[in-house]
Amino acid sequence: MLRSLRDTWFFNLRGDVLAGIVVALALIPEAIAFSVIAGVDPKVGLYAAFSIAVITAFAGGRPGMISAATGAMALLMVVLVREHGLEYLLAATLLTGVLQVLAGVFRLGALMRFVSRSVVTGFVNALAILIFLAQLPEMTGENARLLVFGVVAAGLIIIYGLPRLTKAVPSPLVCIVVLTAAAIFLGFDVRTVGDMGALPDSLPIFLWPDVPLTLETLQIIFPYAVMLAVVGLLESMMTATIVDDLTDTSSDRDRECVGQGVANVGSGLLGGMAGCAMIGQSVINIKSGGRGRLSALVAGVVLLLMVVFLGEWVAQIPMAALVAVMIMVSIGTFSWESLRNLRTNPKSSSVVMASTVAVVVVTHNLALGVLVGVLLSALFFAQKVGRFLTIRSELSDDGLHRIYRVSGQVFFTSAEAFLASFDFKEALQTVTIDVSRAHFWDITAVGSLDKAVIKFRREGARVELLGLNEASATMVDRYAIHDKPDAAERLLAH
Repeated sequence: MLRSLRDTWFFNLRGDVLAGIVVALALIPEAIAFSVIAGVDPKVGLYAAFSIAVITAFAGGRPGMISAATGAMALLMVVLVREHGLEYLLAATLLTGVLQVLAGVFRLGALMRFVSRSVVTGFVNALAILIFLAQLPEMTGENARLLVFGVVAAGLIIIYGLPRLTKAVPSPLVCIVVLTAAAIFLGFDVRTVGDMGALPDSLPIFLWPDVPLTLETLQIIFPYAVMLAVVGLLESMMTATIVDDLTDTSSDRDRECVGQGVANVGSGLLGGMAGCAMIGQSVINIKSGGRGRLSALVAGVVLLLMVVFLGEWVAQIPMAALVAVMIMVSIGTFSWESLRNLRTNPKSSSVVMASTVAVVVVTHNLALGVLVGVLLSALFFAQKVGRFLTIRSELSDDGLHRIYRVSGQVFFTSAEAFLASFDFKEALQTVTIDVSRAHFWDITAVGSLDKAVIKFRREGARVELLGLNEASATMVDRYAIHDKPDAAERLLAH
């Protein structure tokens, strides 16, 4: 028991604690900003960040991954909050959690195997771009001042320069502490965390959403809950994949679905909004030395303690210092190798990656970008497999019997090529179609076989079909019409 506890929680005590503190500092302005996006009080985002981070530390399936309130989720809440208010958002958060738990119970995490590497890379690159773009308001407009640029530059120098001297302390943590101290003692006139909104002054309390438990309420919150559940799980699964790669370890995706769901239920009961895994914060955690569940627990607990009991000091952290940390995250998140591989990778992979990036950046909708990428991957795959179809033929010495030997996959993309390979006008008595090296996948393939057989029969040839494997034979027996009465008339009817 003690050994298991040590191996799970305390194998990287120093790294997890320090990384958790860094993440907690970076979570504060983001949670406040996401609350503003959703149209709710900053407390809602901060309570969500605390509860989701702490609960996933225990219930999640990916040690070292950070979950909290996110921008992708906040964007989906805007209309619900505007039209129905905070209480309905809390109810939708609870339902989101229930749906995610069900997704884990029914093992829907396995659906990630349909997301290609190109889509994951595009998703990551798009998120890195969005993270960087989200920092621009702090450096443009009325914030575009030399002092702000100087603080950001100093932060980047500390973040990238300190590791050359020592790695004993995470450089992002040093960046935040040093620049905050400098801003306080030198009186920098820059935006601070306190300028983002009022910080909570009390611990969260258990509460049940004040909404009527009626079918009408369910009709209002269900569509939002479904969208939140899907986007939350999608982003969480993507983040788990990235952390898997960064740490060379594996995660339990079904447990992660359940963990995210339980966390959202907890968030809703503590007055928080729905959330999910955060790629940016997870990268900060990993790069700061966090590897275990303790880092997420420390991040959540420290965040709450800081905003409640040290709010006066936390409010003085310059936003420019946190911008420097987030720029580091965007640079570290972006897959620069993917740019170098654009010329060497298959064109289809490059198109999928670039399309995913473009859709996400333009729409700011991570789910839509991934959906486009998955669909393009499927289309390119189907087109590629459809090309692996060859049909050779042999004519008997008397010129009255031809054997067609089919090899490959016959389905909707190759069905047309399958039909085009036959010469229906050739004067033959017997035609043999040998499909022992072929597989018929769908009703389009079966329909093309029907057409071939019936067309040969119309020309007066007797058709023999040989070598159907068991799966293909099942498809043909169930859906084919060439061996049914009035086959020609039934084919025309289709």
